[in-house]
Amino acid sequence: MTSNDKPKDGSESRSPASSRGRQPTRQMPHVVEPRPMRYMVAALRQPYLSAMGVSAQPLDADGLCELLENDPEVTVRRRLPGHPGRPARTEPQGRHQGPAFPATAPHLMAPHLMGTQVMGPQVMGTSAPFPEIVIVDMTAEHALELHMKYPQVLIERDRLLTYSEVPGPPRRRRTAAAVVPSGVVSTFTFLVRDGDGKPVPGATVFVTGFGWPAQGVTGADGRATVTLAGETPESIVSLVVKPRAGHWSFQLDRPSLSTSRDNLIELVKLSETFEGFPGHQLFGWGQQAMNLDRLPPTFRGAGVKVAVIDSGAAIDHPDLLNRISGGIDLSDHKPDGWAVDTAHHGSHCAAIIGGADDGQGVVGFAVEAEVHACKIFPGGRFSDLIEALDYCIEQRIDVVNLSLGSRHPSQLVAAKIEQAREAGVACVVAAGNDGGPVGFPGNLPTVLTVAAIGRVGTFPTGTAHAAEIMEPCTGEGYFSPRFTCHGPGVDVCAPGVAVLSAVPSGDYAVWDGTSMAAPHVTGLAALVLAHHPDLYDGYGTRDARRVERLFQIIKSSCLPLDLGDPGRTGAGLPNALLALGPALALITPELTADIGSGDLSAGGVQGLLDRLTAEMAWAGLLVPGPVDPDAGGAWAMTGGTEHIDGAPVAAGIAGDPSAAEAGPGVVARPGGQRTGGQRTGGQGNGGHEGGVTGKHANGTIPGSGRGTTLNGPTAAGAPPAGHAAPGGAGPAVSFGPAPYARQPAAAGPSPGAPIGGGPIGFPPGQANGGGLGLPAFSWLTEEMRAAGLIDGQVTGLSG
Repeated sequence: MTSNDKPKDGSESRSPASSRGRQPTRQMPHVVEPRPMRYMVAALRQPYLSAMGVSAQPLDADGLCELLENDPEVTVRRRLPGHPGRPARTEPQGRHQGPAFPATAPHLMAPHLMGTQVMGPQVMGTSAPFPEIVIVDMTAEHALELHMKYPQVLIERDRLLTYSEVPGPPRRRRTAAAVVPSGVVSTFTFLVRDGDGKPVPGATVFVTGFGWPAQGVTGADGRATVTLAGETPESIVSLVVKPRAGHWSFQLDRPSLSTSRDNLIELVKLSETFEGFPGHQLFGWGQQAMNLDRLPPTFRGAGVKVAVIDSGAAIDHPDLLNRISGGIDLSDHKPDGWAVDTAHHGSHCAAIIGGADDGQGVVGFAVEAEVHACKIFPGGRFSDLIEALDYCIEQRIDVVNLSLGSRHPSQLVAAKIEQAREAGVACVVAAGNDGGPVGFPGNLPTVLTVAAIGRVGTFPTGTAHAAEIMEPCTGEGYFSPRFTCHGPGVDVCAPGVAVLSAVPSGDYAVWDGTSMAAPHVTGLAALVLAHHPDLYDGYGTRDARRVERLFQIIKSSCLPLDLGDPGRTGAGLPNALLALGPALALITPELTADIGSGDLSAGGVQGLLDRLTAEMAWAGLLVPGPVDPDAGGAWAMTGGTEHIDGAPVAAGIAGDPSAAEAGPGVVARPGGQRTGGQRTGGQGNGGHEGGVTGKHANGTIPGSGRGTTLNGPTAAGAPPAGHAAPGGAGPAVSFGPAPYARQPAAAGPSPGAPIGGGPIGFPPGQANGGGLGLPAFSWLTEEMRAAGLIDGQVTGLSG
């Protein structure tokens, strides 16, 4: 009998073992068949059954589970516990302002099996009941049968979620060929290496022709082979190489490819662009655009809990070491599985939010926030998201980053997000990356949805990032990338093109996506929750009002961007200085009172002025005066007021005419950029001693060796890229640290522009000297007034 005629009952006789030894046993082939679909099943409650006119009796959780377990066409996977709900709490007098809320809340709505309707709005101040969910596998036909037979049961697809990072080449509006000629096959071999000739393993090579695209991944030798049916070398329209880490991507349209030799691709190292990185800490361009680097270093997010629902976090990375407080693994279901990130996605997001302030690598927004990693990827589904949100509610998480989405809605997920909101858990969601309408759950009104923007000059030409540029661009170079989802569901926009962050193992990568934009806003939300007075006073109770107030603060801080379609930017780009303005202004009143009374001897006031003076001198905004013999040989700061041509000016201000006439030892010089350094405890380490110059005066980042002009990450504390350093340009002013062009006070600063010439907050305990008092503080006050952070009219600065 032939091999095809062997009996299937296993009764065939075994042949004797070969004298050459036992041959390896070949496993039976896997028969390819349709997969069963996964569903979430929940029992509807009586109020909705009555409203629908359904006379069937409601099922309890145990009865529903028993029904499904006894069904031979259903495989029960697991059960997610329900939540009984709670009535509205009576808040202490003075905690909440406004009308009281009713103490009742509606139950789950009764939807159609495949409908798109979402849960109805819940009453704030309450926690609505949430049903137990049974996760099952069954066919679509059987799911429809169950729905018809049991109308008191909600049946929903448990769909796979996707990352909101751009994984492949730029989306092209080309329809793939319906018929691919089977006789034409082209195979291309690529050799990917860096400028030193070393192979780059793990890089993904995307080749797109007239038909279906194809891809390959480089091995240890840097080689990858890609085969396309129905294509010739002349029909290939684009080539994209995306490295795993450590390098810029590569993109080329209409590449000239060979089928007989290796096609060589050389990638540029990140360290060639960012000199000294990762040995010296950098602020990303997005953090600068949102003015994070202009905040006082004492704004660190302590006391706030942040959760990243993603692929886990690599806790052994230097920028995540001791920064992840805990988590849950819903992917591999291992006790510490959340600390392993095979997809790299969660680590990238976590470092943007809370990367360590350790003087190297990247730094996050909220460096002292408590960060939790909820691992649902790879393979994350709606049910995993629901379970992760349960964890966030139980752990009293304050803000959740959701760099994920789906093209399909889920009523159960929507209800869980609403339940989280009622518990004071704010969800910041990526809009999506397929260039279409906002995805789910970003299209819910109960979340803060973030679209992506990019900025010209923050990446080299010839990269995949450059292929995302879409007109129009603003005067500052901001643009809306092709991939970002858009529409009325977008609340704000944030940097999401060429975002530098941490990935395993101890490396760094530059990625695109609304996945990268959302963590910028999540990090800012953590700072607002930690430092804005509203969030620990009038809205201190964990409820939906607190979440809504947080979203209002962020949206009201936005600087609008005109990119042709409001649906691509929402309210605009959030500004950390404006969002935290009330917290910054809290410092001012008591100091102003001391100065107004003429009492400059107060230790706190004088100490702040001394620190401010030294910080301005360190930044190049003041120049040291002659050695003061009465001060033990120490150099003295040329402060105070002088008169030139009868006009009072501040003495010794860099770039001011008075500096040239201040006598021997005084050198007029432009304001320098702040380099190196940490935000740790506010200590301004680095500076000119051992620091790395963040940029040349022309904006070129040193070290590329290729003349690459970027407007990207600069050394920590440097003024935002693309704007002149204070003291470098502009008309002279009557007093203050340096002449510069000022925005109208009513308009506020432009995106990414520094509000003032230097850092406006200085840490306690920094040992400084100096004698400049009132002029420096007046400059600070005028800067804050011009930015709209404190009340009053700008009086002393003009131009």
